Amino acid sequence: MVDDEEISDLCFRHLLYATIIVACTHLNKTVLHPNNIHAAPYHFPALIKAHPPLKEFVHTGKSGQDTVNFAEASAVLHLNKALLKHHYGLTDWNIPPHYLCPPVPGRADYIHHLNDLLTDAEKQKGIKGLDIGVGANCIYPILGSRIYQWKMVGADTDTTAVASAKANVKASEVLKDTIEIRYQPVKANIFEGVIQNNEYFNVSMCNPPFHPSEEEAVKGTLRKLRNLGDTAPQQTKKEIMLNFGGQANELWCNGGEALFIKRMIKQSVPFKMQVGWFTTLVSKKEHLPPIYKQLDKLKAKHTTIAMEQGNKQSRIVAWRFL
Repeated sequence: MVDDEEISDLCFRHLLYATIIVACTHLNKTVLHPNNIHAAPYHFPALIKAHPPLKEFVHTGKSGQDTVNFAEASAVLHLNKALLKHHYGLTDWNIPPHYLCPPVPGRADYIHHLNDLLTDAEKQKGIKGLDIGVGANCIYPILGSRIYQWKMVGADTDTTAVASAKANVKASEVLKDTIEIRYQPVKANIFEGVIQNNEYFNVSMCNPPFHPSEEEAVKGTLRKLRNLGDTAPQQTKKEIMLNFGGQANELWCNGGEALFIKRMIKQSVPFKMQVGWFTTLVSKKEHLPPIYKQLDKLKAKHTTIAMEQGNKQSRIVAWRFL
């Protein structure tokens, strides 16, 4: 185990996501989904107008363009608030201390790619989506609702996350009739207990835990902090935990994302008539072969959608049962 001078795993994903946001400010329009409005650099005057507290964190970077310190949790939080208010019409948005603060551009990309999977006939009838592991930020239901007017259900096993997600929905009038948050009391279950009898979802989505163990999460954190160079906060483990978000269930699980996704695939079978497309993010390409093997074993039709945000490469695996 690491000592107090090492960096806690609890900051890993936040710093990784902050790095993605940095990249997204300079992305070419051909990198993000063509419908993603965040392909262009951030327009800070408009963002500050939508959320004045952001102004405190904006400065001129080495490139001569306005930016924020993406290693500072408060800066990232207020940037997200500004993006959600300016582009998506939210009144307010918050997360509890030490919970993940997501990058809006990358999250929007997932929504746009899911929309490409859906048929025009489905869209005309209205889309209903399910977010497994909605988190305290509730970001995917918010974006699905505001970008494509989907009805969304978000589910989580964490009571604090559920309460926060519900508060975020309640905080903005534009969300109140489009998003429902459900508590999953059985952590071993993914769909059972969330999907109700006779309920149909056009699509489900998930951003699974990234690491197989706490130790691996710590190692990943240290690598990312070294990559940040001078922007990496030189603080103790305790101080980092206070400044950067992420709960253990958000960061790692036994077996990591590969085992989690294989379990999700297996548990999707009883609900094959109630979900049109099951989907999940897969961060590591080496996890794809065992995932494909599981899908083929269960005779699921599947496709993989590449995603690229700056130097971060990821993909969506989508499957359905015909």
